[in-house]
This record gives sequence, C-alpha cells and structure tokens, in this order.
Amino acid sequence: MTKIKLFANFREIAGVNEIEIEAETLSEVFERLVEKFPKLETVFFEIDEQSGKRKLKEYVQVMISGRHVRGDDRLKERVSRDDTVAIFPPVSGG
Repeated sequence: MTKIKLFANFREIAGVNEIEIEAETLSEVFERLVEKFPKLETVFFEIDEQSGKRKLKEYVQVMISGRHVRGDDRLKERVSRDDTVAIFPPVSGG
C-alpha cells in the first residue's frame, strides 16, 4: 500500500490527513481518493477545454517520496508501496 498524505483544505475535505491506498500510478491514487472521498473531485480535477477530458488542476501540488512531480503527464508517474505521496494546494505566506 502506498501512503498518501493530504494537506490543508484537501485534508479538511477528506477528514483525514493520511491514508494508505493500493495504486501503481498517480492517476490511480487520485481515482481511489475520489472514490473514497467524492468531494475531492471538484478540488482535484477540471475539464480540459481542448479534449473534454478530466485533468488534474495545475495548482494541485504532488510530491512522491520528497520529489516534486510536475507537468501535464504527472498522473502517469509510477508509485510503489514504499512511496509516500504528499498532495497539497498552493501555499502562500502572509
């Protein structure tokens, strides 16, 4: 099982700060999270205007075992059972 850590409003919406999920890719991680916590769908995903398909919102920040994952293909990133996936919204100071 891959350890998933949720932060800020993602944690508040799900009602948990950590969960373990069986997944092989980030896409599967997000799908399982939305299955378990349906309210996360609208904060994680938007509809791509060109393709009409659902895509991860740009502001959703993801780290896999301390490595920041970026780019349009980030949902294809592989995860293993030893990984910790951190998912957080943008952070601002003030």
